[in-house]
Amino acid sequence: ARVARSVLWNRRMDKLSKGWFSEVSEAWPGQSFSLEIEEVLFQGKSDFQEVFAARTKSYGNMLALDGVIQVTEKDEFAYQEMIAHVPLFSHPSPKSVLIIGGGDGGVLREVLKHPEVETVVQVEIDKMVIDVSKRFLPSLAASFSHPKAQVHVGDGFAYMKEHQGEYDVIITDSSDPIGPASSLFEKEYYNLLKSALKPNGIVCSQGESFWLHLGLMVDMRKFCRTLYPVVSYASSTVPSYPCGQMGYFLCSLNPATRFDMPVRKLSSSEAKAMGCRYYTTDMHVAAFALPAFVNEAFAEAE
Repeated sequence: ARVARSVLWNRRMDKLSKGWFSEVSEAWPGQSFSLEIEEVLFQGKSDFQEVFAARTKSYGNMLALDGVIQVTEKDEFAYQEMIAHVPLFSHPSPKSVLIIGGGDGGVLREVLKHPEVETVVQVEIDKMVIDVSKRFLPSLAASFSHPKAQVHVGDGFAYMKEHQGEYDVIITDSSDPIGPASSLFEKEYYNLLKSALKPNGIVCSQGESFWLHLGLMVDMRKFCRTLYPVVSYASSTVPSYPCGQMGYFLCSLNPATRFDMPVRKLSSSEAKAMGCRYYTTDMHVAAFALPAFVNEAFAEAE
């Protein structure tokens, strides 16, 4: 797989000579999303993956890992706000939060908007991602210096094994299930998440697109339901992600949790004061209204 990704990476570099970055991946064969590039800002290889940053013509600065877009300045808030605020507004008192991944800093920025949160620990395996984000995505990475934030460079699996039962909410902001992030979509990982939660704790993880990975989603939902009494899938639109749709798996240890009914609600003025440009209470509720074919696939697997 690593060889295959390297070949694809070389092909993308060839395309950059024509002024375009094309997102070619084995995860979505036969299709590609492209952005016109004005300037390559960074190109390097860490111990884990290829790291690429560029200034695009229409989406602002962009970060890609192994040739897959992770974030653009134009639409990053749609993803960051939903993966952070949906679980946090579903918990009555989220005081301790753990973020696995999220090296660009966007999820951390959103979590820190909640005054109830007392401590936030972030564990990112790739220091290069943090460093590049600080240089070229400052609107996301500025929160790394926040006094409530504790940032650890290391393996999330190892960290959680040493911190059992400590967190009200755990958010996994991972790349797609290829390369170093593949293990974050397996039952072993969700079992480890469960062990790191406090009673009634909540987890929220990047859940892929139902246009591309419905089979994976069905499998994940099935094994999550053996571990947690409440499991839900939410959806949002993020134009720079494959097919323009991104999902989030949410699991709770509290049987009374209703993810589609936030326990704390925001007025429009409160959402604006928080700096939210995508998340509202209405968007929270609507995120759980899924297409018929997705609900049918989930139901058939039960």
